[in-house]
Amino acid sequence: MKDINSDISGFYKLSIEKRHQLLGKFFEFDSEEKGILDNFGYFSSKQIDTLIENVIGSFNLPMGIACNFKVNNKDYLIPMVIEEPSVVAAASNGARFARKHGGFYSEKVKSIMISQIQLTKLEDIEKTKKIILENKNILLKIANDQDPFLCKLGGGAFDFEFKELSTRKGNMLIIHVLVNVLDAMGANVVNTMAEALSPYIEELTGGKVYLRIVSNLANYRIARSRAIFDTELLGGESVVEGMLNAYEFALADPFRATTHNKGIMNGIIALTLATGNDTRAIEAGAHAYASLSGKYLPLTKFDLDSNGNLLGEIEMPLALGIIGGMTKIHPMAKLALKILNVKTAEELSQVAAAVGLAQNVAALRALASEGIQKGHMALHSRNIAKLAGVPDELVEKVAEILIKDKKIRIDYAKEVLKTIKK
Repeated sequence: MKDINSDISGFYKLSIEKRHQLLGKFFEFDSEEKGILDNFGYFSSKQIDTLIENVIGSFNLPMGIACNFKVNNKDYLIPMVIEEPSVVAAASNGARFARKHGGFYSEKVKSIMISQIQLTKLEDIEKTKKIILENKNILLKIANDQDPFLCKLGGGAFDFEFKELSTRKGNMLIIHVLVNVLDAMGANVVNTMAEALSPYIEELTGGKVYLRIVSNLANYRIARSRAIFDTELLGGESVVEGMLNAYEFALADPFRATTHNKGIMNGIIALTLATGNDTRAIEAGAHAYASLSGKYLPLTKFDLDSNGNLLGEIEMPLALGIIGGMTKIHPMAKLALKILNVKTAEELSQVAAAVGLAQNVAALRALASEGIQKGHMALHSRNIAKLAGVPDELVEKVAEILIKDKKIRIDYAKEVLKTIKK
């Protein structure tokens, strides 16, 4: 491989083919690698070049279906996009444990997003707040003029909140613009509104606006779901006792709580990605919400109900949309939403919360019984066999031997393959 120079002027102006040629000079792609780069999947080269900048290709991930979900008395098949084995199977199992007692019950989810306007260089913050409130109706009209269609449908900006911050750069007044974004995730519309409001706010108050942007801590858009998980299906009282001990561990220790919440996000992010939503926003909001008390805590709660079954609950912000962004552009996202059969963004958030809870229960059960690696590595053994160069027709056979011998390693897979060939 030749030394590369990343100082490339005008890379974004090149066609995808020209970008490939330029990269080929550096990395000397073989025919297989060239074929991978030239394969845009369900996109044409023109389509994919408009989605993000400097495009060179398409990156595919597997999409699976989690079964057994019943949320608010409606059945769902859950599309999940993820690279990690065992996640889809675990979600399906978690939902099965809840199904005996009616499945999941999710509360209503508001569709309110916050845009923050950072107002600085103020002489009198209280006077500034009073000025803004006196002009509230005018300012809300300016905000809503940015998206008349949203207002026509019943959404739009409807209120302001204030936060006073003392910083090393002086006191700041943070204005929260509250916007009902209906079925959108909402980042683009609230950002547009905040940017339109900023010069008027500066003129009214004499202050200086710097940042004006959405907050991904969507604390008005909280999704809550609960379910009863059958003790016998989970494996009996001793398993449930272990699960409750695992939960208490997470409640007391942020190191464990981080991994506990990662298990929740396995399901939620897989669904978020499948539906073309912003995974980074959901992840950031979830972990910020877990820390609001000043200590990082689990996003779920567990206890026993009066019949000795496991009662689980989840509470977290979920700013998901079914219109706008990639949800209506990406072909697989459109297909995923069709499979999911949700009619509103609220319904999507209700389902996503249930998926997170199911995922968490399945992980806790595995940890409290056979250990997380048994099921995970059983599925992972196929990947190990493929990495070892096992032909497709022998992958299952080699994987079974790896599991049986409890040696799920590439070097051992190669040994097994040699033995089979002999």
